[in-house]
Amino acid sequence: MTMKTRAAIKAKFGEPLLVEEIELADPGDEEVLVKLFATGICHSQLHQIHNPDGPTPTLLGHEGTGIVLKAGSKVTHVTEGERVMIQFVPRDLPEGMTTANRTKYTWNGEEHEAGVYTWAEHALLNEQMVVPLPDDVPTDITAIIGCAVITGAGAALYTAELKPGDSVAVYGVGGVGANVVAGAKIAGADPIIVVDLDEGKLGYAKELGATHTINGGDVHAPDAVKELTGGGVDYAFDAIGVEAAFLQSVESVRSGILGVQRGGTAVIVGIGQGDLPMPRMFPIGERSIIGSMGGTARPADVMPNYVEWFKEGKLPLEKLVSKKYDNLDQINEGVRALEQGEIEGRSIIVYDTP
Repeated sequence: MTMKTRAAIKAKFGEPLLVEEIELADPGDEEVLVKLFATGICHSQLHQIHNPDGPTPTLLGHEGTGIVLKAGSKVTHVTEGERVMIQFVPRDLPEGMTTANRTKYTWNGEEHEAGVYTWAEHALLNEQMVVPLPDDVPTDITAIIGCAVITGAGAALYTAELKPGDSVAVYGVGGVGANVVAGAKIAGADPIIVVDLDEGKLGYAKELGATHTINGGDVHAPDAVKELTGGGVDYAFDAIGVEAAFLQSVESVRSGILGVQRGGTAVIVGIGQGDLPMPRMFPIGERSIIGSMGGTARPADVMPNYVEWFKEGKLPLEKLVSKKYDNLDQINEGVRALEQGEIEGRSIIVYDTP
């Protein structure tokens, strides 16, 4: 048996997304059919939209919340009628697997494959792409846990494994950078220095826990970071993915002492559009560069932690979500606003409220 629903579709490169009807079959043994409550609008989807070599048609979005309408016979961690979070990182892959199996949908009479997608009113997903959402939390602002939070806060808490008193610099206060700041605050980092070109976003960072802010258009940010910290931070996070942010995050970490201790670490979270150059004198100071994709942890283990931190008032999801749209037809406006830098933190679409 099939059902019809609406989804945002990248049908052709260079054209607006189409919001059109697709058909979904009943779930297979390891699949779930989810009715969406809300979805985040993530910068990663801009890369997909603007990639001329990307496949078409493509369904987009990779963080959200919903309710399981139907579950396959081998799905055991969630049940029909249960609320869930949708995330782009498989929750707990069995040994030997590197990715979750894809699902199928039909559009214009042709069958296509899809991975995770949330820019849709319903989604047929592999069971690896959902984890339970408790009944005592809202379903709108929790939609960003599945990407923005696990990527940003996860980079601070699980990739860098920040400890109380670690000094931190964060380059970029978008949806991911804002969550790096929130994660650093949960970890007890101090100082938390935020660099951006937008004064409004710097003020927003202060609300999230930044102790100092630097406008990178006014000064050479690494020099200001070193002045504030007496030589550089323990960890600098590039949450943008452009060359300037990468190079300045590397320049902002402290140097080590030859033969005594290593230097600081630049954590690269933002996904760039091309290759980035390595500073020629990088080995001096024995600093480190590490990548972080999805927060370096299994969602099944850590996503409940984020929900608990939210309930305890430590993870301010209500501040991390700065814009709400009320239906899927506004997706192209949401994409435009994100492209133009108008969004502080994360924007979401709210489809339904239980």
